[in-house]
Amino acid sequence: MLPGTKLYKNDGELLDNPSLYRSIVGALQYLTFSRPDIAYAVNYACQFLQQPTTTHLIAVKRILRYIQGTLDYGIQFTSGFLELQAYTDADWAGDPNDRRSTSGYVVLLGRNPISWGAKKQTTVSRSSTEAEYRSLANSACELVWLKQLLQEIHITLHKPPVIWCDNISAITLAHNPVFHSKTRHMEIDVHFVRERVQRKEMQVCHLSSTEQLGDILTKSLAAPQFQYLRNNLMLGKPRMSLQGVIADQPRQQ
Repeated sequence: MLPGTKLYKNDGELLDNPSLYRSIVGALQYLTFSRPDIAYAVNYACQFLQQPTTTHLIAVKRILRYIQGTLDYGIQFTSGFLELQAYTDADWAGDPNDRRSTSGYVVLLGRNPISWGAKKQTTVSRSSTEAEYRSLANSACELVWLKQLLQEIHITLHKPPVIWCDNISAITLAHNPVFHSKTRHMEIDVHFVRERVQRKEMQVCHLSSTEQLGDILTKSLAAPQFQYLRNNLMLGKPRMSLQGVIADQPRQQ
């Protein structure tokens, strides 16, 4: 998507055949299982399934053109030090139709992305801290579940999982035992994360916004930043095609 793209419900004319739009977007949802780089754009397009317009179809065609140019891209898994880390981000009040925020997270095992998601929050956040913290809490839930799953298959982590967040206020809220009156309506999320931080079951750390992998799941970005984050998600062309592997094998006499 172009940087700063905003789609409105009433933009453009209603499609004569809305089933075409729905079938394309439905197919794209399956592709997000292996392509986190399109998760945000597809999630955005899914919000207009009820009454799609020509403007929405143009946005979907842009996604298809991007996929056509990156057909041979996929996640490249590498071996290495086993550790869980999550990158979490939120686009506060980013939806111009209802002013709800979009949460995004990606979980890495070592350098390999194994879980990700982009979803509009169910309630309107009254501050960027609240939006970021709700996204942080969702990431914490995912980390807890993945940690338990790894334990069940006898994989031991060398250190507690880390959640990387670029919002200092949300990080402070995860460590500070003092509640503010403005956070009472979200105390469940606050308690959930804080208890695990205090037990040293996970860490919440700060990083620069330019290094935030969750950005690719919450907003449209300029091409250089999009490509930089995509590369850090280990998304790229395979080093050797299947035909190359077959050609390198010795022929049997």
